[in-house]
Amino acid sequence: MKKLITRLLIALVVVVILAVLAVGLFLDGAIKKGVETFGPKLTKVDIKLQSVSLSLFSGSGGIKGLVVGNPEGFKTPSAISVGTATVALKPGSLLSHKIVIKSIKVQGPEITYETDLKHNNLSKILSNVQEATGGGGQEPAKPTEPAPPKEAKPAKTLEVDDFVISGGRIHVSVTTLGGQAATIPLPDIHLQGLGTGPEGITPAELTKRVLEAIKDSVQKASSGAVNDIGKGAIYFTKDAGGLGTNAVDKVTKGLGGFLKKN
Repeated sequence: MKKLITRLLIALVVVVILAVLAVGLFLDGAIKKGVETFGPKLTKVDIKLQSVSLSLFSGSGGIKGLVVGNPEGFKTPSAISVGTATVALKPGSLLSHKIVIKSIKVQGPEITYETDLKHNNLSKILSNVQEATGGGGQEPAKPTEPAPPKEAKPAKTLEVDDFVISGGRIHVSVTTLGGQAATIPLPDIHLQGLGTGPEGITPAELTKRVLEAIKDSVQKASSGAVNDIGKGAIYFTKDAGGLGTNAVDKVTKGLGGFLKKN
């Protein structure tokens, strides 16, 4: 009898372990699918995610190979590329309405800032998100036009206590100057207390907050690099024959306006 009970207990433990593993694998796949499906609808750009891993026991996990594409009309391959990021959450919150994420740490992202001195790719992506969430970034619809559909209320909301982006680089590309480029460090970005209220924060709102912080930091850090690239415009013109004197004058004037705005 004891042997039978022992065997039943062992079998039960095995079943529980297999069930947890199956749920974990399903959850990983669901997160990956959600990012690649929901993300493009929100940002209006392609988003790819290589893999997701999450432990239901410890609440720790990570992602690999996140690539956020560029809006139509921009020439560089992507806007944001993340090799690895780690996540720590409260496992028990997965069963509640609000998932509590203790920390998100993004290491060494590669940000491409493409601008023609009037528009840039990061502002366009942020505008797309604002339009999708009804938070601005679009002109009011005409009375004869149907109102854009409102974002469906998600089944889950989020709380993110600590969000850190560190060790990143910005690749500045000025298309007005024939794609002249420079690479500079991305200042660390630290966001805290996102969605700490009882209702939490939606994934769309979290995306908007993070993109706003990235855009502001990148624009501020890139102004000097754009200025340096602009100073070299006349030399680029002589070497490549791509710009005439009038074009250089226009670029210089555009650069002045760009720097005043940023």
